Amino acid sequence: MILYIIRHGEPNYETDSLTELGKKQASALAERLAVHGFDEIYSSPLGRAIQTAQPTCEKLGLSHKIEEWMSEDLAYNDLSADFENGRRDWSFACPRTKLLEHHGEWFDNPVFATCHAAQKGYARIANSSDEFLARLGYKREGKVYKIVAPNSKRIAAFCHHGLGTSWLSHLLGIPPNVFWSSFNIAHSSVSILDFGDETSGSTAPQCIALSDVSHIYEAGLDVNLPVFK
Repeated sequence: MILYIIRHGEPNYETDSLTELGKKQASALAERLAVHGFDEIYSSPLGRAIQTAQPTCEKLGLSHKIEEWMSEDLAYNDLSADFENGRRDWSFACPRTKLLEHHGEWFDNPVFATCHAAQKGYARIANSSDEFLARLGYKREGKVYKIVAPNSKRIAAFCHHGLGTSWLSHLLGIPPNVFWSSFNIAHSSVSILDFGDETSGSTAPQCIALSDVSHIYEAGLDVNLPVFK
């Protein structure tokens, strides 16, 4: 099985929809993803993710299936924090070094002190991921996955930045503070994980692409790379 984790295109957050550039990104994405196709397409329930998935669904003649746990609103509620200037933002939208300076448990780092539920929120994403993959035939046992129903499906999940980076950290076994400080995903980017079916009966996902935006370059569109403040 191959899992594609796709961030939505450039959004208008106030209207939960795509900007004109975001729509162009979604169209370019569909052209790229249609080359190999998908067996199943899943999406966050939020409009900007659904709108990003729609051109690909139309191109392939597939319908998207909503996964409520992929909502960015849920992740933001748990993982956002108060900053000194009065703004509330993702807790990991801080100087990257601060995420690595604390040497205890990641969730005890002071940057997460004003989060509603940093540890529980991350655990919710991890548990939801495990339930989702179990439905697809891969049951998590410790740090690996037992192959219950091996398959060669290509699965697409259209989601978001905060949810996506947290999910990727869990899938790859990288502590979230390390992932948030060291990796990022751009608008309409594609990250690909290969759950190659090992003869041992267990597997671990291998990242073969992270935040790939080659379709944006191919379409001649501006590439808005993500920046942490």
